[in-house]
Amino acid sequence: MSADLGSGLRAYLKLLRYRPAAAPFLAATIARLPISMAPLGILLLVQSERDAYSLAGFVTGAFAIGSAVGTPLWGRAMDRFGQVRVILPTSVVSASLTALLALATIGGLPIPVLIAISLGAGLSFSPVTPAMRAAWRTVFPDPKSRRVAFALDATSIELIFVGGPLLLSALLALTVPVVPLLVTAGCMAVGGIAYCRTDAARRSRPATPQPGDLVGPGPADVRTHRSALTVPGVAAVLIVMLMLSVGFGQLDTSMAGVAGELLGGTEKVGILFAAIAGGSAVGGLAFGARTWGFDERRGVAVCLGLFALFLVAIALLIALAGAPLGALLPLLFCTGLTIAPMLIMQQALLDHLTPAYRLNEAQSLLSATNMVGAAAGTALAGIMIDFRGVASSFACAAVAAGLASVIAVVNQRRWRAAEIAASRRHADVAR
Repeated sequence: MSADLGSGLRAYLKLLRYRPAAAPFLAATIARLPISMAPLGILLLVQSERDAYSLAGFVTGAFAIGSAVGTPLWGRAMDRFGQVRVILPTSVVSASLTALLALATIGGLPIPVLIAISLGAGLSFSPVTPAMRAAWRTVFPDPKSRRVAFALDATSIELIFVGGPLLLSALLALTVPVVPLLVTAGCMAVGGIAYCRTDAARRSRPATPQPGDLVGPGPADVRTHRSALTVPGVAAVLIVMLMLSVGFGQLDTSMAGVAGELLGGTEKVGILFAAIAGGSAVGGLAFGARTWGFDERRGVAVCLGLFALFLVAIALLIALAGAPLGALLPLLFCTGLTIAPMLIMQQALLDHLTPAYRLNEAQSLLSATNMVGAAAGTALAGIMIDFRGVASSFACAAVAAGLASVIAVVNQRRWRAAEIAASRRHADVAR
């Protein structure tokens, strides 16, 4: 079957029927379920055993910090050693430490020991998400087909953040609290090993800088980019993602605040998340199903602006009318429509700007930036809700998204120049 996916919704079916793409994608989906399951599983297990959310928060936070620190390091390692040599050991080590954390928790080990194990599990967390994003370039050399892949990938992440907690909840209802975290460890190991067995992972070997990749004067070995951060335009993309992720963190916490304070119970937060995740899934699939008449650098700025405006509308609705579900759910759905396209365009922009020998690092930095920004946004939202109310937290998220949009607008010329340089580089490499 040709790797040319075409357009429309059938493009996704072609991708899933195309084994060189479907095999790594399905394996990566299993390996990435722990992104949403691990933090919640750790939190619930430690809380159930120690009866203290504060202690559970420390252990869970150690995992998050470890992941944020380890992801860009593993991304750089993949550029140097290839994906298999990094993903295989990190999947096994992180899974083993996660299982050890589960057993240590029910075994009554001290909290400092649990924190240390959790930190190690986070540090060794396998960088499957940036690896999959980078591997799409290997599977689909055609940028149009790669956009379809990015769209399906971004949509799958949205579904993981909904499906992961649902799977964990089902396991909690049917088993004892230690089982969900052990299943999470199993997903890490099984998904990571399965991904390493695919052609996409094996073919994503260290890329050798080509003549078109060399920059600056001097010998060839000093004329390459020492880091993805030095590639023109990449740092600006990461700054935009950082501000956007701050908004994401505030949005998630704000929805929990709405459910708890205005809708009568946190159990209703699932309805709110379903609305925004559903909108994101629809928006991502619709965006990737066709070719649009604008490029990523402009589309990112526009979508960020729309995202900020929808958040302002939600803040005003809550401030003026409380949180009527009849109005809130459609607004959340419309807000979600902008999310996946934003992420897809940022991934595509980064993919286009970055030379192959720094692509894993660049995508890893994007993931790490997302985690750091979301954590900061979550903390900020908690402060805003406690002192200023839920509406102000949504407004603060809108400010973060608005700043991201402004940064994207300011960097249009820089990205344009970087895109031209990247196009020339790709043309030189092709010749």
